Amino acid sequence: MVSTAVPRVAAHRRVARRISWEFWLLLPATIYIFLLIGFPLLLSIYYSLSHISVGRRDYSFAGLSNFRAILSDQVFQHALRNTILITVVVLVAVLVLSTILATALAERFPGKPVVRYLLLLPWASPVVMSTIAWKWIFDSQYSVINWVARRLHIIGPYEFPQWLGVPHLALISIIIVQVWRILPFATVITLAGMSAVPRELIEAALVDGAGFFTRLFRITLPLVRPILGVAILFTALFTFTDMAVVWILTRGGPYNTSHVLSSWAFQVGIVAGDLAQGAAIALFMLPVLALIAIWVLRLSHREVTE
Repeated sequence: MVSTAVPRVAAHRRVARRISWEFWLLLPATIYIFLLIGFPLLLSIYYSLSHISVGRRDYSFAGLSNFRAILSDQVFQHALRNTILITVVVLVAVLVLSTILATALAERFPGKPVVRYLLLLPWASPVVMSTIAWKWIFDSQYSVINWVARRLHIIGPYEFPQWLGVPHLALISIIIVQVWRILPFATVITLAGMSAVPRELIEAALVDGAGFFTRLFRITLPLVRPILGVAILFTALFTFTDMAVVWILTRGGPYNTSHVLSSWAFQVGIVAGDLAQGAAIALFMLPVLALIAIWVLRLSHREVTE
């Protein structure tokens, strides 16, 4: 009995030391994540249930009155629809275009390193600087798009489309910039997945006479589906929570028709000073993002286990 108990006690001590060592290694990262994400989240929940505002020291409990107020706000309803619409359109466009670009970049052709470098530039450039450049591109008088359209006789010589001054054109402009910004990241992820596809499967399909689209839809895409899930997740997160593009391009205009949830929360909470309602608006993004993350991660996990 003693001979078997001693190794067991020693094994328990080794496990305890390992758990203690892992705990101390993870503690700094846990504290950092809590200070960066957890504390602001708890603070926003507290603000949303109070009457707090800039310049007013009223922390009294408000219950759900802030949520009831924003649910009846037409601008909030419009911002919610815009957020969902922009996210869905950008997600579909990025998924299709990243698959096309990754498929092309997986092949060998002259100038491939240069193409890869140019593809990564939108992702590497600062969001603010690139969005300001796009604002000039969409300018009514100096727009490159308008100039090319007039040269091609698509529009008249004296037509000046107001890309950022008409509601539907403003939404199209935001979608274009979001696709341009996120596409390189999704393409790199998809290309990494395609590079991991066993070459033997592709060669066997070629021997069997499978065409390009058969190989793409029957072999490549099913095998990279977990990687595509990661690209979908990050594309949805980046688009759904982004405020910089909307704020720099349109500031929610014209007439608050191009606001998304993040920009409207900034407008109400920071610019207007109503921290309580701004926090309530921002919290509406939390359940949607959680559902997207859970769905994509479960889908990716199921594909890996199968």
